[in-house]
Amino acid sequence: MIRRATALRPADVVRRRLFLQHLTGPTLTDPVAVIRELGAVQAQDFPGSKWAIAQRAANVTEPELDELFDRGAFLRTHVLRPTWHVVAPEDIRWMLALTGPRVLQKNRTMSHRLGLDGRTVARAMTILQRTMEGGRAADRATLRTALARGRIVADESQRFAYILMHAELQALVCSGPRRGKQQTHALLDERAAPAPARSRDDAVRELTRRYFQSHGPATMQDFTVWSGLTMKDARAGLDANGATFASAPMDGLTWWFPAGDVPAVRGGSARLLPNYDEYFIGFKHRSPLLERLNAHERRPSWRELLAHLIVMNGQVCGGWRRSGKGEAILTASPVVNLTAAERRAVEREVARYARFLGTSLEVRWAA
Repeated sequence: MIRRATALRPADVVRRRLFLQHLTGPTLTDPVAVIRELGAVQAQDFPGSKWAIAQRAANVTEPELDELFDRGAFLRTHVLRPTWHVVAPEDIRWMLALTGPRVLQKNRTMSHRLGLDGRTVARAMTILQRTMEGGRAADRATLRTALARGRIVADESQRFAYILMHAELQALVCSGPRRGKQQTHALLDERAAPAPARSRDDAVRELTRRYFQSHGPATMQDFTVWSGLTMKDARAGLDANGATFASAPMDGLTWWFPAGDVPAVRGGSARLLPNYDEYFIGFKHRSPLLERLNAHERRPSWRELLAHLIVMNGQVCGGWRRSGKGEAILTASPVVNLTAAERRAVEREVARYARFLGTSLEVRWAA
């Protein structure tokens, strides 16, 4: 039975989300545990996804994450929605079995426009499997050439992308080890050890638990946008988790979160979050994170909010980007007026980011 709590305030949502996502309080020691707890980390910007993981894991560096990725400690694939995520190897099959069919259904119209009928896709899957079997991870150029030799037209980038996405959603392929800065694909069965299958009901229960345990307070609409599942699935998942989660009203919506309290946010907490970080992108309802922006006279555009974000005490305050030779300049572009102490906190965060990258960064403040 789900517990009912008193009404939430936006500050309660921010405080709980920061703590549950390990952006305040203790960080995790295992980077893969970060991915496992969040369920999945959005990763079409792969460097950004690594920084998102490092935000929540103690003292990990980008080279260390690259080494973990190359040996398959975490994998990149299309799952949940029609975009890349990184997931733990033991989770990849049941998550694909649960969410892959709905993504394939969403892709059906575009696949038809691209001439990817069932027969063509089946031939393409056979070619991809034969090309990569025996541990032969392949880059995109190699796979494109193999498809062309099999008389599958793949020179158009979108058609090729949909073929690869289909192979990922069918649990045939996933990420392989990088070659320099190039991504490769490999057969999933050669990258992830066998794992027990889950029933659909159990998979719904577990994905629901992972989401609300790490993203709460959140609404059922937040979960369906993140997971690609239905409202019926969301209700069933919450019911199956019973008293694990409490619920409370706010702004005419019902919000679910793990039962129990969390510590207050410590003042002066700055984060330079990457684009697609789960703290922002993992929700439909983002208003609790935008109160400081909404109180400002200039409202940022959605394009600005989908850039890398400056977050101060849980509130989005502006954006940041790297530029210059070797991307050695980090420009901070606050939308709201930051105090001198807040600017110093941002600069400390830039220094932490530089240590993660193993480089030096010059901080510039946009006018």
